[in-house]
Amino acid sequence: MASVLRRPFAVSSAFKQFSKPSTVIRAFHSSPLKASTHNFFTSRTTSPVTSNILKTQPTLQNAFKRSYQTQNYPVPTQTGNLTQRLLYGGLLVGGAILATNLIFNRETREDGGMPTYEREYLNQTFMHTGLGIGIIATAASALHRSGWSYRLMATSPWVVIIGGLAASIGTMYGTMQTHPDNYIQKYALWTGFNVTQAALLSPLMLMQPALLMRAGLYTIGMMGSIAFVGATAKQEKYLYLGGPLLAGVAIVAISGFAPLVLPATAIRTLAWTENIWLYGGLAVFGGFTLYDVQKILHHARMAERGMVRKDVVNESISLELDFINIFVRMVQILGMSQRRK
Repeated sequence: MASVLRRPFAVSSAFKQFSKPSTVIRAFHSSPLKASTHNFFTSRTTSPVTSNILKTQPTLQNAFKRSYQTQNYPVPTQTGNLTQRLLYGGLLVGGAILATNLIFNRETREDGGMPTYEREYLNQTFMHTGLGIGIIATAASALHRSGWSYRLMATSPWVVIIGGLAASIGTMYGTMQTHPDNYIQKYALWTGFNVTQAALLSPLMLMQPALLMRAGLYTIGMMGSIAFVGATAKQEKYLYLGGPLLAGVAIVAISGFAPLVLPATAIRTLAWTENIWLYGGLAVFGGFTLYDVQKILHHARMAERGMVRKDVVNESISLELDFINIFVRMVQILGMSQRRK
C-alpha cells in the first residue's frame, strides 16, 4: 500500500521541463596589439611615443578585461483565459464521470440505494482523505520554503528510498495497528504518515503552480468518477480486483526501479519501463480507487453487523495513496506535454 514510495526519486525525474537557471559565463576578450612604427629615440617635444601609448591603452585594457554576462532564458507566458481553462477542466471532469459511469456501471445496486450507515461511513472516509491531502500539501509547501526540496534532490536516491520506506511504512502500519479508541496515538501517527509523504513530495513545489492545480483537478476528476462508480455499483462487484491489482502494482514497482539498475545506454528499455511506470501506474491506481471504495462499503456493512470496528482513518490511508500516485503521474504527463510545445 505504500506504493508512493516504490519510486520516490521519480518526482525529480519530472523536473526536466524546468527552465534552467541563469548561468554566469566568463568571456576573455583578447585583441592583438598594434605594433608601433615610431622610432624609440624621439624628442620629447613631439612625444609620439606618449601619444601612441595613450592610443594603445584601451587595447591593453581590452586584452585583459574579464567580462561577466548573464544568459537570460525566455520565460513562458501564460496564454488563454483562466475562466476558459476552468470551464474546459470542468467539462473534462464531468465527461469523465459520465463516461466512466456508462462504461463500468451498467449494473447498479438493486437494494434500493446506499443505506444511511454506508453513506455516513463513506463520507467520513472522504473527509479524512481530504484532510490528509490538505496536511500533505501544507507540509510540503512549508518544507519547500525551508529549502528541504533542494537537499532532498541532492541526496542519493538509495538513501531516499530506504529512509522514505522506513518512515512511511513505519508510520502507516503504526496507524493501522492502533486501536480506533486511542485517538491521540492514532491521529499522531496518521499525521506523521502525512508529513512523511509531504517530505517526499516537496520537490514538486518546484513546478509551476498552474500545472500543479491542473494536475490536482484532473486527479480529483479521475478519482471522483471512479469512486462514484464504485459507490453505486453492485455490492462487492469489484472486490475480485485485489489480486490482479496487486500483480499490476508489482510490475509498476519493478519498472520504477529500472533506472537505478539498468545502464544509461539501454535507452529503449528505459523508455518502455518509464511508460509502464507512468501509464500503467495510472491504470493500476485507478483500479485501486475502485477497489478501495467498494472495500470501504464492505467494511461499513461488516461494522454495522458488529464484525469489525469502524476505522475511517485506516480507510482514508488507502485513498490518500491512490490520490498521491495518480497526482504524481498527472504532474509528469502534463510536464512532458508542456515541454513538447
